[in-house]
Amino acid sequence: MSEPRTIRLGPRARRAVRAAARLVNPIVLLIAGRRWNPVVGILHHRGRRSGRVYSTPLGMRPAAGGFVIPLTFSNNAAWYQNVLAGGSCTVTYQGADHTLGRPEVVDFASAAPSFPRYERLQFRLIGINEFLRLTTEGEQTNTKETFPMAIDTKSFNPDAPAASPRRPLGLALAVIAMAQLMVVLDVAIVNVALPSIQHQLHFSAPDLEWVVNAYLIAFGGLLLLGGRTGDLFGRVRMFVIGLLLFTAGSLAGGLATTSTFLIVARAVQGIGGAIVAPTALSLLADTFSEGPQRNRALGVYSAVSASGGALGLLLGGVITNYFSWRWILFVNVPIGLFLVFAAPRVLASRKGRSGRLDLPGAVSVTAAATLFVYGLSRAATHGWGDSVTEATIVLAGVMLAAFVVIEMFTRQPLMPLAIFRNRNRSGAYALSLANGATLSGTLFLLTLFLQNVLGYSPLQAGFAFLPTAAGVVVGAGATSRLIGRTGPRVPMLVGALMSAIGFFWLSAITPHAAYPEAVFGPLVVLALGLGQIFVSTSIVTISGVTPRESGLASALLNVGRQLGGSIGIAVMGTVATSVTAGQLTRPLTHAVLGQALTGGFSAGFQVAGLISLVGFAAAFVAVRGRRSARPAEVLQEAA
Repeated sequence: MSEPRTIRLGPRARRAVRAAARLVNPIVLLIAGRRWNPVVGILHHRGRRSGRVYSTPLGMRPAAGGFVIPLTFSNNAAWYQNVLAGGSCTVTYQGADHTLGRPEVVDFASAAPSFPRYERLQFRLIGINEFLRLTTEGEQTNTKETFPMAIDTKSFNPDAPAASPRRPLGLALAVIAMAQLMVVLDVAIVNVALPSIQHQLHFSAPDLEWVVNAYLIAFGGLLLLGGRTGDLFGRVRMFVIGLLLFTAGSLAGGLATTSTFLIVARAVQGIGGAIVAPTALSLLADTFSEGPQRNRALGVYSAVSASGGALGLLLGGVITNYFSWRWILFVNVPIGLFLVFAAPRVLASRKGRSGRLDLPGAVSVTAAATLFVYGLSRAATHGWGDSVTEATIVLAGVMLAAFVVIEMFTRQPLMPLAIFRNRNRSGAYALSLANGATLSGTLFLLTLFLQNVLGYSPLQAGFAFLPTAAGVVVGAGATSRLIGRTGPRVPMLVGALMSAIGFFWLSAITPHAAYPEAVFGPLVVLALGLGQIFVSTSIVTISGVTPRESGLASALLNVGRQLGGSIGIAVMGTVATSVTAGQLTRPLTHAVLGQALTGGFSAGFQVAGLISLVGFAAAFVAVRGRRSARPAEVLQEAA
């Protein structure tokens, strides 16, 4: 027999392969082990040191009485060492689970009959001549019977309904992330299309802002109530109801023939979004067990949440430019219907708890949030001295005070005030509020700067925000993997400082600024910081919260981001307008106007930098780091 040949790797190469596997495996798990996939199955194996159970997607083929798996990296593969040490494992192949044992290394001649010709040719070309043969010991329907312990980062949690092959965690995360993206996109996606909407539906200039405000007010005003309904009536049920409302509003908005019709449809969208957003984060907490598994899921969720505004501007420009503004709304319909169909099948369902809805508290807090968002939206266009603006903000404060009094004395409060006793969570809420203010305000001002000063088209302005989306994804992905070692405090503080640096760098713009150094560079630094903040605040928010309160905790995080966004647009917009007005001189030439506008936008970005420093200070004072040490061997044996 010829000498066994496999791919031999050194220590550095093995570490690189393991790092790549930790990135690629969660994606491959989405298709591995399915009925229609005869090539890739899932090997569930117990760590020889940690005792945890991992799931690794592998190429495999059924053989007489079991399965054969190519040993691509010889005995260096961690899954191979785990199987040898344990003597047994479970394989998910074409929709069924098989209990396997008696691992035995065989040569190419023994394994070849199990593989089709093209795979045998691949093995010859690569040089693979060793295979692991596993013998079937029995059939089972749930890996929990073989592996009752908690599964780690690349595995399915057997204690959650999503653990079985019928409820794959990858699809569950895809549903949650897609729903969250759909909701956050609609905050910004219509901004680029407003001129087209105004022309076709004959909006007056004062009424046009209600295309945006109707969504923002309904969304921000009902977030807390939407999150609490999920706790009481079941999260999957309310998630589906919210998706149906959002989809119906999108369809109605796309079909709108009058301005009033479109405004009402946008409000319905906002109501649906106010239910979907907090229940999505709660469902993520229900579906993914606390630890590295949840951290990685939150990395995806946070990347979607943070990059949604920039992607909305880009997609809005593309759709409006090449199709019609109506397709900005129509595109949500098939996506929403798919999510309605998929959600009950892939998400962990938890029954609502007994109790009644605190109606006085719900009415008062909804009124307070709605009035506050409306007042801030009006301040951005009419100024802080407007009588209606002042009246609505004061009335919002009165309703908020009434809500606090109600919650102090009611037996079943909508928002138990004890939730703020956790310092880390309170610090996360404060940082989230500051982060929401700076992000929304910056997207608003930078869009105006790119189009009104640098002369970008809406489509070009949308593409200019791509570094934000890409940087957030990178920052969120890195944070989700490191936060288990560093604790939440480090990424919170580093993210806030990086955001402040990005904003102050952005404030150095000039009327003739070049995109690479004046916009691209600051956006990259800013986006990396945002990714760290979104992941760390999301993890802190739902960590240690009882299942019955996770909807409330998630809603408060979303309320902070949403109200912060309204505050940021109002404050930064007011500062920019005041500075611009002060720099206008006669004669009013194009150069003078460009200089004045740039000065106003620069001042707005400086305000964003100061707000980021305030958020940094809040996190520095309130948040206490908890380092959760994880042996390196646990990461290694998962590969």
